[in-house]
Amino acid sequence: MNRFGIRFSFTTFGESHGKAIGCVVDGVPAGLTIDEHFIQRELDRRKPGQNAFATARKEADSVEILSGTFEGKSTGTPLAMIIYNTNEKSQDYDNIKALFRPGHADFTYWHKYGIRDYRGGGRASARETAVRVAAGAVAKLLLNTLGIRVQSGICSIGTVDADTYDFSYARQSEIYALDKNVEEAQKAAVLEAKAAHDSVGGVVALKIDSLPVGLGEPLYYKLDALLADAMMGINAAKAVEIGAGIQSARLRGSENNDAITKEGFTSNHSGGILGGISNGDDVTMKIYFKPTPSIFIEQSTITTQHDDARIALKGRHDPCVAIRGSVVCEAMAALVIADMLLLNMGRTLEGVRRCYL
Repeated sequence: MNRFGIRFSFTTFGESHGKAIGCVVDGVPAGLTIDEHFIQRELDRRKPGQNAFATARKEADSVEILSGTFEGKSTGTPLAMIIYNTNEKSQDYDNIKALFRPGHADFTYWHKYGIRDYRGGGRASARETAVRVAAGAVAKLLLNTLGIRVQSGICSIGTVDADTYDFSYARQSEIYALDKNVEEAQKAAVLEAKAAHDSVGGVVALKIDSLPVGLGEPLYYKLDALLADAMMGINAAKAVEIGAGIQSARLRGSENNDAITKEGFTSNHSGGILGGISNGDDVTMKIYFKPTPSIFIEQSTITTQHDDARIALKGRHDPCVAIRGSVVCEAMAALVIADMLLLNMGRTLEGVRRCYL
């Protein structure tokens, strides 16, 4: 499936080393101001080649809107966007035409389809996430009109963990670090792995605030379930925690329950979601990314003919995919919330009457 969402949905197309990547966003309410500068700024946060902590592949990631707008406003029709690939180096992959890269989707794509684009992973490449960010930027434009904010940052790289979460600081950090006191140690962990021709994993913390109560569609389209689905669909994401996450399994009910007062909840172990429905508190999540599988250390593998072989990669790769992945997490969260907002509008008779009376 290449489509995500029900009422506010998007479909992506393209490959890492193809001519272009793009998306079609459907369900954008008519009359929304489509701020192209905002969309481009969101893409600039994710684009490669900006510093020593990302891949050296330099792409402008300039987005072009093809349809769905008129005089700066959405028309209610599908909004199509395209980003042309301008700096692919397909020759870097010539030596792995018949080899499966450990940790990549090469092996599974080959066995599923009987064919694979070995140039950077083709459709399985994280290059595709650029258009998720473009679609997410459109969702953010909708959320902005309602005062809903999605923020993210890096809370861990390797074994270096943040003690405090400052989402405002993360916006100005080269690695989107949430804790300025450990930022240099986290940078050092990335550069150490890079110098060793290796990679390192990381954890993204995400927060959604100012949500109304009631978003989520029980039983099979719950808010927490869809958020987890969205995050696990991002390249290299291996685990998701919502609220207290795995820690809640170590607590008693008396410790984990969020007591309710007339002022609100006294704690937020639930991560802002109860019964799959938003409770009005901040939605909090952590997304765990594995180390980038593309490393420059020789490894054992097999060929497409199932013969033993050794593989040595070339190319340009992120030493820590979690860093730019944090921007993708924001985009996917925004898309989920936009979908839930539109789905929730007709859940009561009052909501329907407000539209038509």
